[in-house]
Amino acid sequence: MRYNIGRCSIIATTSALIMTGVGAVGVAQAQPVQSTSLYAPSALVLSVGKSNGAAVTVQRAVTLSCAPRPSGTHPSPTAACADLLAVDGEFTQLTTPPQRSCTREWDPVVINANGVWQGRNVSWSATFGNACEMQASLTEGSVFGF
Repeated sequence: MRYNIGRCSIIATTSALIMTGVGAVGVAQAQPVQSTSLYAPSALVLSVGKSNGAAVTVQRAVTLSCAPRPSGTHPSPTAACADLLAVDGEFTQLTTPPQRSCTREWDPVVINANGVWQGRNVSWSATFGNACEMQASLTEGSVFGF
């Protein structure tokens, strides 16, 4: 298969990629992707921040890795990984309607989880009216308890 891009020509085959043209000649061999672990990857960045409408200012953030063993900058990685395992990584199950009364002050707090949970991409976010509402809504407090 040949692709012409400007003054360069790219020839692609199933085993090699050859570029020819202005000063560029090279061969790149495709390498198969190999896993170095028996465990599906679980590495997340969790954050808590303030929202001012369109933008979120991150106030706190931690890393959490759950495989092959709990680790990261999270203060309680073992408890956080156990809580995530209990809900099969479904972050929506970590929140419920507030379990106690909070003021009606509007000072939005946003929590985020981004990364990989047991091999699946994760990009999750939830917004609460204020910090009290966030604390009252989190069913599993250890995941965002930092």
